[in-house]
Amino acid sequence: MTSPEPDKSPKGDIDAPLIPLLKTLNSHPSYFTTSSCSGRISILSTPTAAATATATAATAAVKKKAKGGNWVFITHEPADPISVQNLIFTQNQENCQENLVFRFEPLIIAVECKDVLSAQKLVSLAISCGFRESGITNVSSKRVIVAIRCSIRLEVPLGETNNVMVSKEYLCFLVGIANEKFEANRKRTDIFHDALLKNEFITANGDYESLNLNDQDLGDKDCSLITDGFEDIRLTSEIKDDTSNGVPELILPIKPMAITGESAEKLHLWGHSACTLETTKNPKSVLVFGGFGGVGRHARRNDSWILDSVTGQLQLVELSCTPSSRLGHTASLAGELMFVVGGRADPGNVLNDVWVLNTLINEWKQVQCTGVEFPHSHRHASAVIGSNLYAFGGIQNDSISSGMYKLDTRNLKWEEVTVQGEKPSPRHSHTLVAYGSQLFMFGGYDGAKALGDFYSFDTRSSTWKKETMAGSPPYARFSHTMFLYKNYIGVMGGCPIKQHYQELSLFKVGSGVWKRIKLSSIGEDLFVRSTTSVVGDDLVIVTGGASCYAFGTKFSEPMKLHLLMLVSLVDPFNETKNQSNLEGIYGKKMVPLSWVLRVDKKHAKPAKAILKKFGWLDAERKVYTQENGVHVCFPVTKEFVALCQNIKPDLNEAVDKVNNVNLQEVFKVVSTASALDLLAALGATTHADHVVKVKKASSSPLNVMKEAVTSLLSRHNLPTTLLEQLLTKWERLGDIVVLPMTSFKDSVWDSLGNELWLIVADSLGVTRLARQGRVSPTGTRDSGLEILVGVNGWVDHRENGVLYSFDATKCMFSWGNLSEKRRMGLLNCKEEVIVDLFAGIGYFTLPFLVKANAKMVYACEWNPHAIEALRRNLEANGVADRCVVLEGDNRVTAPKGVADRVNLGLLPSSEGSWATAVRALRSTGGTLHVHGNVKDIEEDTWTEQVAKSIKEISRSEGYNWDVSVEHVERVKWYAPHVRHLVVDIKCNHIDS
Repeated sequence: MTSPEPDKSPKGDIDAPLIPLLKTLNSHPSYFTTSSCSGRISILSTPTAAATATATAATAAVKKKAKGGNWVFITHEPADPISVQNLIFTQNQENCQENLVFRFEPLIIAVECKDVLSAQKLVSLAISCGFRESGITNVSSKRVIVAIRCSIRLEVPLGETNNVMVSKEYLCFLVGIANEKFEANRKRTDIFHDALLKNEFITANGDYESLNLNDQDLGDKDCSLITDGFEDIRLTSEIKDDTSNGVPELILPIKPMAITGESAEKLHLWGHSACTLETTKNPKSVLVFGGFGGVGRHARRNDSWILDSVTGQLQLVELSCTPSSRLGHTASLAGELMFVVGGRADPGNVLNDVWVLNTLINEWKQVQCTGVEFPHSHRHASAVIGSNLYAFGGIQNDSISSGMYKLDTRNLKWEEVTVQGEKPSPRHSHTLVAYGSQLFMFGGYDGAKALGDFYSFDTRSSTWKKETMAGSPPYARFSHTMFLYKNYIGVMGGCPIKQHYQELSLFKVGSGVWKRIKLSSIGEDLFVRSTTSVVGDDLVIVTGGASCYAFGTKFSEPMKLHLLMLVSLVDPFNETKNQSNLEGIYGKKMVPLSWVLRVDKKHAKPAKAILKKFGWLDAERKVYTQENGVHVCFPVTKEFVALCQNIKPDLNEAVDKVNNVNLQEVFKVVSTASALDLLAALGATTHADHVVKVKKASSSPLNVMKEAVTSLLSRHNLPTTLLEQLLTKWERLGDIVVLPMTSFKDSVWDSLGNELWLIVADSLGVTRLARQGRVSPTGTRDSGLEILVGVNGWVDHRENGVLYSFDATKCMFSWGNLSEKRRMGLLNCKEEVIVDLFAGIGYFTLPFLVKANAKMVYACEWNPHAIEALRRNLEANGVADRCVVLEGDNRVTAPKGVADRVNLGLLPSSEGSWATAVRALRSTGGTLHVHGNVKDIEEDTWTEQVAKSIKEISRSEGYNWDVSVEHVERVKWYAPHVRHLVVDIKCNHIDS
């Protein structure tokens, strides 16, 4: 910056107003600037399409612009309108024809950063100061580049050099606007510079492990003392651990839960609480309360949800008296009572109340506690031992706490615990679990950085102890989750984010050793401020999420992780580095459910040949490599594992052969003992298979079903000729597979009862199965769907970006109207009022609102089941404020003289409501979408008849309209030679 030589920019030097800011940035050890512009007003000329390829030389006063073109005018200060006017309107450009564009461009600074976390800090601060387009533009092993910028730009074409198409007054007007933007840009720049200085940005501390966030309302915005604490996450390149182990070798599968009953979006929350219920009323369920998010506009919630961990059934608990909406609270079970403590109701209202839910009778009650006053607190952590509830840390009275409080849940008395030992530092967003008489705590945020320490607290002596962390401990984090399973403590999720994989860190109580297990899932799961609940041998993870300037608000889906495989980690925790290869094959206690035989890559071929020859290779699982291909892991059968336990090797002979072993010698091995000896000599070792890479089944669902049903018929001595009646196609509604109406109708199938349906459902990989029935011939057209497997018929079905939720046993749904719903959604209805005379669950009402942006829709429907679903769908899609639901016969309820467009989506004919549709249109006319089933040879006749009838009806209503056919849409074949048509009728008022 101090060099007298010009730089490589067209201007040749740094903009003077920007020098103080650049000096501040460059004084920090984590940053240096690579290019900058304080903002500029310019007029750029570029060759027109008609111009010649060879440009004339620019005058000495004009700088050359990259990528072709010249700057006719440029300034890094506010511009003088008269000077610009004189320059443009007095140019002599007779021999040169170029386009002229007037521009204002705001500040932009490119900064190279020490690491990703330093970049995140800078980006967050820039965004909070108004530079909202700032971001990390490059992440590589060598460079991390940030661009600081905003969007207050201006770009207006002026015409051509020999044909300026704006007036002098308009050009002066543009300069005035650009000068105003220049001033706004300057103010933002000053604010950003002040923020850098106020944040002690020029100190040489360099400890920037935390995430910094912008000032958007994320539902839990905190004061300046925890500016670095929101979950405003940027997915960046992987954050390296303190250890050098790299990606963990052990892998556990994690799968999304199929949510039924209610929309899974109801659980799109963060900062909520969850407790495991084992009551007779709600066995193997998770109770979820509060949090931020939900369907529609995200907000703090006070809903109570029960999630069945087995079926995925989600149910709203209807309660007359509930706690206020909140997040950042804690919920802990003491017997059958769930205690909710504190939380945050809004940015200025942090709570210290205690609510108790009796999970047996589903009754909330706010309790008045005695003893010391529990501070107004959120983001604390709590756990229960016996009848005592312990709460530690959190944000209390605008400061971060390290206090420990205890609530006796029997007499409801608070006391502040006087503690001894190695007291943890103040923190929030940490986790606490109970094991025996001890509490274990991990991580959190201290106002400056994420923490990675691990403490135990002995409740009998009130003593803290900082635990040593051997093995592969979890990286420092906050807003994570922690759980207890048997004698293991698991830590997962939180901030900062690891982009390329999620992992679970596992600690065996008493061992002092941590292990890391990779979580194998679909997509990138964001387990931030989520909850984990152990239900039997399953870990239920309820959503969590974050907000980011790059990808907006993101929530994870509810997930489930089977924990039984953790039992197989008992031996690996006790393995020593000196354990012999021989011990790995022979004599070890075989606990895991699945095993692999691991050999060096150079011995892979003979090892595989032995396993295949003796039938020990498990063909259902995949072979995979470890440590970048150094080792090959072969999945082995249970029989092989049993042999390894019972047979001791004789290495004398085998070791002599191992250096020169080849496939020919393998074929000479005839005894089991010799084969095992040779494998041991090859250095093969057995290991628990934590990856379990299952091969894809080669059979289609239809073949799987056929095999399973064949076996079923054989067991019941029924003829295999019934297999000829097996269905070959089916449809899906949400997570329900719907079988055709004609499937399994032979009375012989009835003798198999539920056993048949369970086999079909399992073959198709679903938990709910239904069979289509006839639509009710009544006016309400109720569905005839029959549930064969599953609890109820409520489904969520997403189509064309619209969410439909309905009870499939009571409401019909047509897949064939997909193209017509898409067509309606593509219309531009922004300023239109629409009347949908046959709304149903919102088949066309929702596309009009969600996709076509209709100003208002009047939705007419008389089926009460459809109306229930319609109201739900309007809320779920966030458009309830633009729809009026009219219940009853549309010939009575439909509005008159309000509509720009009317939809008549009833089959086989909507003719009974044609007059109602005409009356609904404005007096100036509008558009009618008339549906009908028509024989293919009568399409033209029907179309003409509809137009003629609408014309006659309009005249009878006193309208002087020109009625014409605007379009005919052939939607689908309804039956042989019968087509579902929609004719668009345009009605235009004719002046007398």
